[in-house]
Amino acid sequence: MIGKNKAGRQKITYVSLIADEEIHPAYEKALEKVEKTYLKRHYPIHVGDEELFSEDGEFEKRSPIDTSIVVGYFQRGNSKHMRQAIEIAKEKFVEWSAVDWRERVRIIRRVAEIVDERKFEIAAIITYESGKNRLEALAECWEAIDALRYYAKIMEENNGYDKEMGPGGPGEICRIVARPYGVWIVISPFNFPFMLANGMILGALITGNTVVFKPASEAPLSGLMLYRVFRDAEVPAGAINYITGSGDAFEDEITMNPNVDGIAFTGSRDVGMRLYRKFTSSQLYPKPIVLEMGSKNPTIVTDKADIKKAVMGVIRAAFGYCGQKCSATSRIYVQKGVKDRFIQELVKETSMLKIGDPRKREIFMGPVINKKAVENFKRYVEIARKDGGRILFGGEVLSGSEYDKGFYVQPTIIDDLPRVHTLFKEELFLPILVVSEFEKLEDALREANNTEYGLTAGIFSEDEKEVEYFFNNIQFGVVYANRRGGSTTGAWPGAQTFVGWKASGATGKGVGGPHYLLTFLREQARTKVVE
Repeated sequence: MIGKNKAGRQKITYVSLIADEEIHPAYEKALEKVEKTYLKRHYPIHVGDEELFSEDGEFEKRSPIDTSIVVGYFQRGNSKHMRQAIEIAKEKFVEWSAVDWRERVRIIRRVAEIVDERKFEIAAIITYESGKNRLEALAECWEAIDALRYYAKIMEENNGYDKEMGPGGPGEICRIVARPYGVWIVISPFNFPFMLANGMILGALITGNTVVFKPASEAPLSGLMLYRVFRDAEVPAGAINYITGSGDAFEDEITMNPNVDGIAFTGSRDVGMRLYRKFTSSQLYPKPIVLEMGSKNPTIVTDKADIKKAVMGVIRAAFGYCGQKCSATSRIYVQKGVKDRFIQELVKETSMLKIGDPRKREIFMGPVINKKAVENFKRYVEIARKDGGRILFGGEVLSGSEYDKGFYVQPTIIDDLPRVHTLFKEELFLPILVVSEFEKLEDALREANNTEYGLTAGIFSEDEKEVEYFFNNIQFGVVYANRRGGSTTGAWPGAQTFVGWKASGATGKGVGGPHYLLTFLREQARTKVVE
């Protein structure tokens, strides 16, 4: 059933999307438009009000659905382009930061309206570029809309972060005013190319900072659509800039340029930590860096769980978008008394998942992102077999018919590996789920926490005491109990703060929650003495 939020609008969830018949004709029409209007074109870099073509040439982006489909040609930007964009963003900061916060809120609300108007077109591009099925691509657009509206509301509720304070002494009038830092570099991943970039960009812009945006090279067109939305909503040229190319080409400029005032990054731990170390060691004084760096997310199923609910929640969290989510369930701990029944149901339901071209309505699982992901899949499965793992389902790269055109693998469930095995420790970013058995909940919690990561975790138990014990002892930032829609996935702006602990994040303030905007602001205490 489609629920209503407090404002009376439809609350968009994966389940409500499945029930909405109206989306399909609009989405399919958008697929046709995208094919005719956007694919195979040559796209420039946008720096200030200039469109630039790189002397280093272009790179070609092909669809993981079918590698004969050319999504587009994008510029191989270099450090010179990044330096130019940073300089222009610095110049524009004076103007943009002086815009009244109420006007910036109005512009962000206009961004939300434009995304709403273009959501089917944007979702179709996400499908072509990243391989998401229509429901997940559309959910990403709706999540972006809700995030924009949520943070406009947060700014208003906090009066633009301008607050009167008590007097420090006789005749003093005291206030604290939150001020922006300056130029932020925003670096986004391929798996949520629209929403995650949107969250970081809106956080910087609504608080008065300017942005240089570098999308993932696997999803540059989705990033361009987002850039255009902000510009069409009257964010000035130069307040947001769009640069494509390899991260290696920009890394030194991003981390060492003294005009960079902050970095917002979502991606792998290795890259995130490298940026962190270089940025914090090369600047003259401390500057903020916002990192979201993935995880190794556990789900616990106790003998007091609703098994059918648990199976559906785990499948959606482990195999939705081929496990290519930083919140995906990748390891599961099942209590001994229900393990056989749970595994039997899990394998049965997994075997019925439809895998293929995500442009088709009935498809649940599309392709993985590229050839490297396929090679990693084969390598992990081979390691599991070599080390005594038992493949309960899957383990194969799909071939024949449409599968030969793209990058398709089976959802895979593996048992009998030791808990210290690398597949229990390493983030795989693939539809691979490893299973372990436990006897006592304390044991399961100890193993769930035995990781350097700490983003999302879930439990299935109908015992309130077990759930409470889980919440109080799990060392992860986003935790769920009995969530059929996704045991560790599906955080939504204004409902779940998407915040990573330990190696999964850097600030302790997650996107989607009320404290996120503070990461893009610094306080100024103002005191005026009146005689």
